[in-house]
Amino acid sequence: MSDAKLYATAQDPDDFAVQIADQVESFLVATAEVAKGDEPGVAVPFLLLEVSQLLLAGGRLGAHEDIVPDERYEPDLGPEADVDELRENLARLLEPIDVYSEVFDPYEPRKSRVPARISDDLADVIADLRHGMAHYRAGRVTEALWWWQFSYFSNWGSTASATLRALHSVLAHIRLDQPLEELDGLDTDQGMGDETLEFEAGQVMVEEIAEPLGLRSAK
Repeated sequence: MSDAKLYATAQDPDDFAVQIADQVESFLVATAEVAKGDEPGVAVPFLLLEVSQLLLAGGRLGAHEDIVPDERYEPDLGPEADVDELRENLARLLEPIDVYSEVFDPYEPRKSRVPARISDDLADVIADLRHGMAHYRAGRVTEALWWWQFSYFSNWGSTASATLRALHSVLAHIRLDQPLEELDGLDTDQGMGDETLEFEAGQVMVEEIAEPLGLRSAK
């Protein structure tokens, strides 16, 4: 049993902090398992489910009153855990559909869409969540909740929401039997023109993506 679970059992299971920590830990464990690549056929549906459940925790944090940490300055957690290996594993696993387009702030007028990567997004979310989990496992529950709430608004909430839309789009294209055209070499270091935004450059069909995802056999 992990330190977080051991800590949780000493508290009321209906406690808000315990519930949030359980959802965070579930996401961290599940995403790490997906990144191993043992079951690539269910990676996208499974990630869709896990990100959806994580955003439920985020919504609860967002609706909660402002959480104020016990100390003025955040205690030193030491070196942050490296997420590069996990990021690279996810990139390989999701390679056919890793790059997508995103608008960072829908309320900014004429804001251009930019390329993003699901693997980068998930790694960034995990880094934020692990930081809060380190506080939680050290018994600094209020500090953990403050960090998760603050980073939900400042980073991982919008990042996870964008990732969820991308994963949902992939499955929607497949289940509705609609062509999903490629980004034709687009990388996150490049800008996106109007033609790219319409995904008119390539000919990657739904069947070519559905087969490696294990949703159905390609025709």
